[in-house]
Amino acid sequence: MAETIVSPAPVRPVTTALTSPPAERGRLRALDGLRLVAALMVALYHYGGRGGEIAEAWGSSPKQQFPTLHTWFAYGCLGVQIFFVISGFVICMSGWGRPLRSFFASRAARLLPSYWVAVVLVTAVFALPGVAFAAVSPSDALLNLTLLQQPLGGDRVLGVCWTLWVEIRFYALFALCVVLPGANRRRVVLFCAAWTLAAAIAEAADEPLLDLVLMPAYAPFFIGGIGLYLLHRDRRDALAWGIVAVSWLTGQHYAVAELWHSPSPGQFSYRSASVIVLIVTLGFLAVLAVALGWLRRADWPWLTTAGALTYPFYLVHEHLGWVAVEVFHQRLALPSWLTLTATLLTMLLLARLLNRYVEDWATPRLRRALG
Repeated sequence: MAETIVSPAPVRPVTTALTSPPAERGRLRALDGLRLVAALMVALYHYGGRGGEIAEAWGSSPKQQFPTLHTWFAYGCLGVQIFFVISGFVICMSGWGRPLRSFFASRAARLLPSYWVAVVLVTAVFALPGVAFAAVSPSDALLNLTLLQQPLGGDRVLGVCWTLWVEIRFYALFALCVVLPGANRRRVVLFCAAWTLAAAIAEAADEPLLDLVLMPAYAPFFIGGIGLYLLHRDRRDALAWGIVAVSWLTGQHYAVAELWHSPSPGQFSYRSASVIVLIVTLGFLAVLAVALGWLRRADWPWLTTAGALTYPFYLVHEHLGWVAVEVFHQRLALPSWLTLTATLLTMLLLARLLNRYVEDWATPRLRRALG
């Protein structure tokens, strides 16, 4: 969710049929746009596709605010799986030919500045008088600055940060197994095959430590993204096609297993297994279209801006969105659809401010300091 999407500079291959030709240089702007689409899916889920604190912000269940749309908004949580596919693609791209220290510096500099500011901002807003939502304890707020609050059992300031903990574990696996020894096609293919098999073993073993390290429910999406990057380098790579196919097959299984439920009056909404499979499939196909160059004409500069807004928007949209919904809907009495639109625009504006005044300033400085 925090990736920079730039293809590597061309390097003349040294050997063999095992070395795929490198991709052309240039920013994959269509992938930037896809990231924002995934973020907006998650936002619609948080604002209208579930209950919980958002019902307090609306003053009633989102079912009542969006009698028809709430069922579709409930599928927005699948934006996370699409994020993970994109992340696999981009992390493989950015780690190829990069030393470990540079890879670490790039990831830390991309993740941390906006994250730190978002944690402080949400904590401060929730501490204001008149805000109906409780802030976490000062100790847990400080712990959140480390990004280790979830494994250490602290309360989360940002609800979405659980996905960052998933991403960090993926970065660690990829760094140790691919970046540290040096990325090449053979090593990446072996990593994908080994992780796929190990994740299946972890699922069968039902061992918490293996689940923690190997993340069987999310591994197929990262691995699928890596396979798609291999196709970006060489669309004739049969092993890469196999990696993508197996990842899609296992990924849709996990998505259905986690998100489908039988129709029940007690559920917020009913998610169809067929629609879940369809959305996962469309996510894979969208990244595949980018990988194979089918969306090369979608090279509009505004997509770069969209990609830059995605990560800060993702960080702030949920909790500060609750506050915005309450202000727009309950205090200003705006209708539901207008409240939803105003909240999305407000969070995008805030994301732009974070990108302009935090990321543009802090990211290159932190990268230089660490790299």
